[in-house]
Amino acid sequence: MSGLETAAPGPATPRPKKLHGRAFYESIGSPKYIVAPMVDQSEFAWRMLTRSFMPKSEQSNLLAYTPMLHARLFGETQAYRDSHFQATRPGADAEPPTPWLDGNPAIDRPLFVQFCANEPAALLDAARRVAPHCDAVDLNLGCPQGIAKKGRYGAFLQEDQALIHRLIRTLHEELPVPVTAKIRILDTPEATLAYARNVLDAGASILTVHGRRREQKGHLTGVADWAAIRRLRDELPPDTVLFANGNVLQRGDVEACLAATGADGVMSAEGNLSDPSIFAAEPSEGEEAGEMFTRGEYWRGVGGGVGGFRVDAVLRRYLDILHRYVEGEEPPSRRPLFVPGDDEAWLAQPPPDPTAATETTITTITTTTASTTAKNGDQNGEAGEAGEGEEEEEGPARKKRKRNKANNDKKGGGADPEAIGKKDKVPSPNYIAVKGHLFHLLRHFVSRHTDVRDLLARARLGPGYLPYLERVLDMVERRVAGGLLEYERTGGRSFEDEPLPAVKVKQLPKELTVQATETEDEGDEAAAAAAAEAAPGVAATEAKVAELEKQTDYPTNDLVSG
Repeated sequence: MSGLETAAPGPATPRPKKLHGRAFYESIGSPKYIVAPMVDQSEFAWRMLTRSFMPKSEQSNLLAYTPMLHARLFGETQAYRDSHFQATRPGADAEPPTPWLDGNPAIDRPLFVQFCANEPAALLDAARRVAPHCDAVDLNLGCPQGIAKKGRYGAFLQEDQALIHRLIRTLHEELPVPVTAKIRILDTPEATLAYARNVLDAGASILTVHGRRREQKGHLTGVADWAAIRRLRDELPPDTVLFANGNVLQRGDVEACLAATGADGVMSAEGNLSDPSIFAAEPSEGEEAGEMFTRGEYWRGVGGGVGGFRVDAVLRRYLDILHRYVEGEEPPSRRPLFVPGDDEAWLAQPPPDPTAATETTITTITTTTASTTAKNGDQNGEAGEAGEGEEEEEGPARKKRKRNKANNDKKGGGADPEAIGKKDKVPSPNYIAVKGHLFHLLRHFVSRHTDVRDLLARARLGPGYLPYLERVLDMVERRVAGGLLEYERTGGRSFEDEPLPAVKVKQLPKELTVQATETEDEGDEAAAAAAAEAAPGVAATEAKVAELEKQTDYPTNDLVSG
């Protein structure tokens, strides 16, 4: 029996005492920083990257969630389990199995595994399979995407409070680890409070609240309501463990959210994807190189201004994790990170050919033809359809695109397009989101360096994928080195934001102006009254937009992450 094929306990099986609520929270180190559950994007390698910026003594302060998993598919389909959760090596026969990646007690804890579900029995079956490899099981009640509506899970269960209670109560009574839940706020404070109380009464040990309503997604996303979370903090029992989610886009937002909401912990999705060091303290001046960081990893601007972890350094860390943990090999030998004053001869040498053939392969799992269905889901609202690289709650729904196999084959990109994608092959879940992660991480960088963008866009899963990413890294390192040299030569002036050109308002022709004045004089009392009534709202909206622009005025220096 593998580590994910646990049997239900018999009637005489003794159960260890299960901690609940704040006692449980304290037992895992009372973490206040949380990596959000995201579809295909909070996988093991990314969790490890986020943890790598924190000293070992503080890593218990970071809690991570797995990507959202579909409970029924996870319970029924071996291929789905293999392609989404790797607690033990495939085919390992040792009893008990040796921990591998997901939930490994030595490197990937504390960890909560999140499921979406609408059937208590299916949820319990899936939860039992992961219980030995995690600290708690979380129920997703916040996903607002259309696929969740179609499959009737996530935020589309909030009208059925009785079912939500049964789902959580079943896990609370039958599972050897605690159950937690993640919700969105409802239309009124009273409804949200009743919702939270129902979840806690059912047995949830921790409640995560996303401060947006279900309809706030895509272009309607708007700003999360921290005040709504604060009201829950004030109204719920003081010992309730509460996590806040929403509006956490940069390091300063983390402490601001904790102060504004009074929550025990703060969860980030988009902010973490853009800057995996979001929860780490900035190294003080003079301590940028040492036990935690290598020389040049952390960059500061002129006069100690804008700074952060260099994108080439973050990309190195990420690829090192893929080499060391996923492939089980030591990373390739690398030159020290370039800093001005170092030998520049390597910059004059031609870069390696990113389209060169290679024999190196990436980790794959041989499975049955059911793997394709398991990964993509069926046509009845399964979680797999949520879209490659789509954030669980923070981003807009992705449009479906038709894939033309012939065109994809022509593009090449250093990887054999036939190698993975066959029905009998499933790539490691740690490779599925790599391209999405890198476009998030390099979003400012690729807007300036379109050659890097194009090279990354051509990457394909298959033999040579990881070496191909090494070539992407080489190009990024060259562009960063060039940027640092330019910065040194100009004293930082080359990276000052260019002012936006002044907007010129084109005047209406004189005859149209006269015509408009005459129409105005004739008067339309109804229209005038409507305009007068709308004016305060327009003014309030403009003021809110101005305030948001101040809050989101982040530096866009392309040398650093975030």
